[in-house]
Amino acid sequence: MAPNIYLVRQRISRLGQRMSGFQINLNPLKEPLGFIKVLEWIASIFAFATCGGFKGQTEIQVSCPPTITENKTITATFGYPFRLNEASFQPPPGVNICDVNWKSYVLIGDYSSSAQFYVTFAVFVFLYCIAALLLYVGYTSLYLDSRKLPMIDFVVTLVATFLWLVSTSAWAKALTDIKIATGHNIVEELSPCKKKEILCYFGSVTSMGSLNVSVIFGFLNMILWGGNAWFVYKETSLHSPSNTSAPHSQGGIPPPTGI
Repeated sequence: MAPNIYLVRQRISRLGQRMSGFQINLNPLKEPLGFIKVLEWIASIFAFATCGGFKGQTEIQVSCPPTITENKTITATFGYPFRLNEASFQPPPGVNICDVNWKSYVLIGDYSSSAQFYVTFAVFVFLYCIAALLLYVGYTSLYLDSRKLPMIDFVVTLVATFLWLVSTSAWAKALTDIKIATGHNIVEELSPCKKKEILCYFGSVTSMGSLNVSVIFGFLNMILWGGNAWFVYKETSLHSPSNTSAPHSQGGIPPPTGI
């Protein structure tokens, strides 16, 4: 038991010495592993910013001749996390349109699960990229001398690639449904608009170009992480076990394979 405790303390002491040796080395950023990580960091920012910061509204023109011959506008405001079933229609202040309580009518659908999953995952990726870049740039020797850190990085890269595919696909499907739920179909779904004495026309809806961009960046992130998996794999012992095991047995530092 005593020798085991001594070995654990010795490893912790060595790790502490390595962690205290922070030294900036920008050379890894010139290699594909570090450069692509910077691109992943930037792409993750665009992914959650274009989705999480969206605000929009849809408008309907309503009239009920001969009482009201002029079209009146009612609006429903929606945005992230896209709980459309909580977005009620709002008439102009102080105006009674066709004796209908429009505030009691809402849009259809709740797409918060897909949107929040996508944004939350993008934020976690953003934080992981910062940690990875800090390790690449500040603790280059620690990363190269370790057998576990490159392997952990490789596993995280594979998992992130898969989750980018899942989250982006789910969000793309939800975005399609959001466009339908806030488009021309609103007139057909509102029960007051089915009455003969009330005339409803679809007005407009806020452009969802930024949401389309978020889907594009989601798939771009998937491509970046999938492509970077090869460069991370080259740093692991799976790619060159002989090059990493021999120097360790002699107490040396393994030669770099990518960084």
